[in-house]
Amino acid sequence: MKSIIIIFSIFLIATSLTSLSFAERLGPADAPQGVLRDNVISVKFLDAYFGTEENKIEVAPGDKNVPFTVIMSNVGTQDITGIKGKLTLPAAYQSPSGRMAEMLADNDQKASAGNTFALTFFVDVSPMAPIKDYAGNVEVSFSRLRESGERNEDYSFTFKLTGDSIVNLRPISGHLTSIVNNNVIIEISNAGTAPLNNVDIVLQNDQTSVATQSQSITNLENVIFDQTHWDVGTIAPQTAQTFSLKVFVPETIKNEPLHLPMKITYYDAHGTEQSVTRVTDFYINGLVDASVYGVKVIELSGKQTIIGEILNEGNTDGLFGFVTLKPSGDSNIKESRQYIDEIEPDSPVPFNIPIEFEGGERAGKHDVTIVVTYKDSMRTDHAITYDTTVDVGGFSIIENSSDGMSFSPSVIGGIIAVIAGLIGFGIYRKKKRSD
Repeated sequence: MKSIIIIFSIFLIATSLTSLSFAERLGPADAPQGVLRDNVISVKFLDAYFGTEENKIEVAPGDKNVPFTVIMSNVGTQDITGIKGKLTLPAAYQSPSGRMAEMLADNDQKASAGNTFALTFFVDVSPMAPIKDYAGNVEVSFSRLRESGERNEDYSFTFKLTGDSIVNLRPISGHLTSIVNNNVIIEISNAGTAPLNNVDIVLQNDQTSVATQSQSITNLENVIFDQTHWDVGTIAPQTAQTFSLKVFVPETIKNEPLHLPMKITYYDAHGTEQSVTRVTDFYINGLVDASVYGVKVIELSGKQTIIGEILNEGNTDGLFGFVTLKPSGDSNIKESRQYIDEIEPDSPVPFNIPIEFEGGERAGKHDVTIVVTYKDSMRTDHAITYDTTVDVGGFSIIENSSDGMSFSPSVIGGIIAVIAGLIGFGIYRKKKRSD
C-alpha cells in the first residue's frame, strides 16, 4: 500500500512540472501582441504628411513635385536595412514621372532597433484636388540583420492637403511726411488657400535688428513709433486685416525711402509655428508749410498793386509756385495770376500783382482771396488760401504842391485832349490866313 502511495505522488509531481515547462515555453494565451518573441511587430507606422523628415510644409492644389514623407519606427529587437516603400494615393495625386508611374522611395540607411526612419516620396497634386483629408496606403519592404529574406508590411493612413498661406504687407498710406506725426495704416493679407492662425507682428526697430538690416535703413533708429507690437489674430485665405500706428520722422530724413521690417509669427495649417519677415516701404516726403502774410496795396510803376510775402516754415522747397488774386463778394477786381517758381524754406518769397478792374475802376475796400498753389517733391498739388480786405484808392499821378489839388488819370487825359485840340485849331487857322 505504501508503494502505491509513493508511486502516485511521484506521478503528480512529474505532471505538475511538465505543465509548467509547457507554459513557460508557450506563454499565456491572452498575452498582448508584440510582447512574445514569436509575435514581435517589426515596423510601426507613425505619421504621413507633405514635407521632409525635418520639416512639414503646406501644399496647395496644383503644386508639383512636392515631397511626401511617411515616418515609421523600428519597434523590433533587431536592426533593419534595405528599406523600400511604395506609396498609393487617390487619383488626384500622381508621380511626377507620369500618371501610370509608381511612387517609390527607399532609405539606404540602417534603422536601428527602437529608432524611427522616414521614406520620402515625390508627388504631383492636381489643381482640382479639394483641400481636405484623404486616405492613403504605403507598402514597406525591409530585411533584418542576421536574417535572410525580405519582409513586407502594409499600412493604411490618412493625410491632409493643407493648402498654403501667402503673407504680404502693404501700406495703405503710401508716404510719410517729415517733421510731423503721421497716422500710418498697414494691411497684412493672406493670398493663399490656408489660414494664418494667431498672427503676431513685431516691428524690428531695436538696435540689434537695425544692425542686421541693409545700410539703406540704418536711419530707422531716428524714427519715433508709438507702438511696435500687434496681435492680429487669424487671417482667413484670400482676406486681409489692417493695423495702425503713429510715426514721427525727424527733419533729417526727407525725399528718400524708409523701410520698416516686420517680423510676422503665425501657426500654419499643420499647427507649426512659422516666422517670416516682410518689409513695408514708405517714401519720406519733405514738408512744405507755407503761409501768406503782409498783404497790402501800394503804387508801383503808376499802378496800384497788391503785394505780400509767402513764408515756408517746412524743410523742403515748394515747386512750381503760383499766386492767384481772386475777387470776393461784390469786388470787381479782375482775377490775375503770377508765377513765383520755388518756395524755399525759411526765406520769404515776395509777390506783386497789379490791380485791374472789370467794368471800370471802383475805389474803396475790396474783399479778395490770395491762392498759393505749388507741388511737393512727389509732384502732388497743394493750395493754400488767404482771405483779406484791401483798400483801393484813386490813382494819384499829378499833385499841386501849392493848393494840394490832385488829378486823376481821366482828368489828365481830358486836359491833354483839349490842349491838343486847341493847338490843332490854331495851326489850321494860321494856315488858312496865309492862303
